[in-house]
Amino acid sequence: MPATRGQIPYTCYRCLRASRRQYGLTIGRYQSSNVSPHAAEKVEDGGIPRQPEGLNPAGSATQYEEGEQGAMSMRLAEATEETLYEGGRAGRKAVEDAGFSDELREKLLEKIQAANFRSENAAAFATIETSNNMGRGSKYIAAAPGWTGVENTEDTVLRMLNDAKKPLRPGYRGSAKIPSPIVDLGLKRASSQKPSQRLANARDKSSIYSISKDSQMTDKEREDMKRELKERFTPGARATPSSLRGLAALANERIEDAIARGQFKNIRRGKAIARDARADNPFIDTTEYILNKMIQRQDISPPWIEKQQELVKTANSFRGRLRHDWKRHAARTIASRGGDLIEQLRLADRYAEAERIYNPKKRAVEQTSVPTNATSDPIMVNVIQESPKPNEMPTTTVEFETVPGETAEAKTEGRDNIETTIPTVTPLILFRIPAWEAAEMSYLTLAINNLNSLTRSYNLMAPDLAKKSYFSLDRELRSCYADVAPQLVEAIKERAARPAKVNEATTHSPGSVLAKFSVSDTVKVYESSKPHYGLREFWTDLFDKKS
Repeated sequence: MPATRGQIPYTCYRCLRASRRQYGLTIGRYQSSNVSPHAAEKVEDGGIPRQPEGLNPAGSATQYEEGEQGAMSMRLAEATEETLYEGGRAGRKAVEDAGFSDELREKLLEKIQAANFRSENAAAFATIETSNNMGRGSKYIAAAPGWTGVENTEDTVLRMLNDAKKPLRPGYRGSAKIPSPIVDLGLKRASSQKPSQRLANARDKSSIYSISKDSQMTDKEREDMKRELKERFTPGARATPSSLRGLAALANERIEDAIARGQFKNIRRGKAIARDARADNPFIDTTEYILNKMIQRQDISPPWIEKQQELVKTANSFRGRLRHDWKRHAARTIASRGGDLIEQLRLADRYAEAERIYNPKKRAVEQTSVPTNATSDPIMVNVIQESPKPNEMPTTTVEFETVPGETAEAKTEGRDNIETTIPTVTPLILFRIPAWEAAEMSYLTLAINNLNSLTRSYNLMAPDLAKKSYFSLDRELRSCYADVAPQLVEAIKERAARPAKVNEATTHSPGSVLAKFSVSDTVKVYESSKPHYGLREFWTDLFDKKS
């Protein structure tokens, strides 16, 4: 007999809300997924909903909170997650102080870790979540990393290749599948060798065996022989690959074996490439630099270099001759004044000391650079001209008159206001011979004019930084005196140690070569119609004692 079901009385919404307020529950709009639907059934007495067994009113509140959340709850949950994610230890401490349970905190931490893992592997998740209907380009874009502001090397190379070579149309492209090689599984008969080949192989093997057993071989040679035989008789040792991949694999294998044997250790490196630092100098003209390098490689000299060599050669020749002539004439003049050798050497030392004090050595003309703005002749001459210093001592000259048999006395010219502190010491004087200068003036003037003409033609074709100043006769003479003065002592010593020449009086007698063999001035002349005079008579006349 079926059981009779009792009738449930009708309860209005106001009574139901009042009963839920009594138990501290919210309106039954939200329901946890863990609560059975039968828990919402109303009981007969009072219409209060039955609670699941083992749950108190507080637990039921927790169950309702786990259900669908509102906007405020979701915002609070997001704030809590953000605090745990960005707050670090301080955020976790604040969450613990707020009264969150350990279970809820673990759930939040797991959720944050899952979000971090998903963000770190976004490309992999994007690749997995893409459908199979998407193209390769779309999948690549979905799996590609985000734009960082710098183009990757792979993308740059791909773009350059696409720009260099236009890709083929889809209709003209070949298949992407690589055809697999056809493997013949049929049995093949072993190739038969000829008797001559077998005989040669047997001879090689026997000779190799006998060599390996030689008692005179060292241990190192025997090990090398064994290794060579091992490599030779290894299966596939002599197999030559017929493809690029096979060659690459064989090369890699050999390289790895060499590395394992240590053959790549202490390899002698080649010389470094000589890099010219002036090649990248922004202040040097590229065209000028390239032309200079071409000239250097081809051993070609510019026209102004050849002119410079000619100028330097002419100047050195003129200076060498001037110094040689002055040294010889000065040594002869000092020696002609008389006195012993010690006095002559002491006088030469005094002249050298005077030259060192009053006329020191100065820079040569070709070593003096001219400013780039000094291009006119008067300016270039004035640049090198020297002005006397106000505190410089007055130049004292010694004049000698070239009169045969006489030597002039020294004349000293100076200021009247100069006082000698030590009257016993002879003042230093400069050694000059105006007569010699007057005799050589025509040659010296002509040589200086020739040098100046060469300098002018050189400056017209030379760059500004390589231009030279003109020559001056006064400057060249003072330089000659300063250079030769220390050499006078050695010149006088050499002149004194030189042996005297013997002047033999030789008389010249007119006549033929045969007349020189005879000392006598008498000559015998034979007149005869008969040819009686011959070689015998000539020999007798030549060595006749009477004649």
